[in-house]
Amino acid sequence: MRHPASGIQGGARRARRAVALCAALLAASCSPMLLQGCGVYSFSGATIPAQLQTVAVPLAEDRSTGGPPGLDRLMTDALIDRFVDRSRLALEPDEGEADAVVRATIERYSIAPVAVTDQNVAALNRVTLSVRVVVEDRVESAELLSRSFSATEDFAPADGLQGEADASATALDQIARDAFTAATSDW
Repeated sequence: MRHPASGIQGGARRARRAVALCAALLAASCSPMLLQGCGVYSFSGATIPAQLQTVAVPLAEDRSTGGPPGLDRLMTDALIDRFVDRSRLALEPDEGEADAVVRATIERYSIAPVAVTDQNVAALNRVTLSVRVVVEDRVESAELLSRSFSATEDFAPADGLQGEADASATALDQIARDAFTAATSDW
């Protein structure tokens, strides 16, 4: 047997969906060109100064020791994902031509057990990475960000080198997210 109020709840639910759909269509139909005149805008929560149209992200420098190979490329790709793929900035391969430059230096890589079995064998390992990120506004000749970020990720020793590599990639992605948020909230 259906409760008399269930029809009202269903109607309210359909009305909320219709309003959400209308709002989504309205947002999708708004052109970013209309908003560009405001100077600063974003659809990702990031605020980017109007004078910045392009960004260069050179290969990260890896000063750490003991990490899996390719950390420099993973960090660079994660920063490109944030600063280019999730903003209006276009990737500029030539640093000298870019409006902004994002540089990263991997300063520290460590791995340590965080849980041990009763036989004193690692049950869980933790990867810790620290990366210094510098963001330059070359148009205004200003340093927008210069800061170190750290992240950790755990993995099971049974997962071996692949588990360590996956944990490293996850930690680097977190650092890229944090660096993007810090850089774009300071703009």
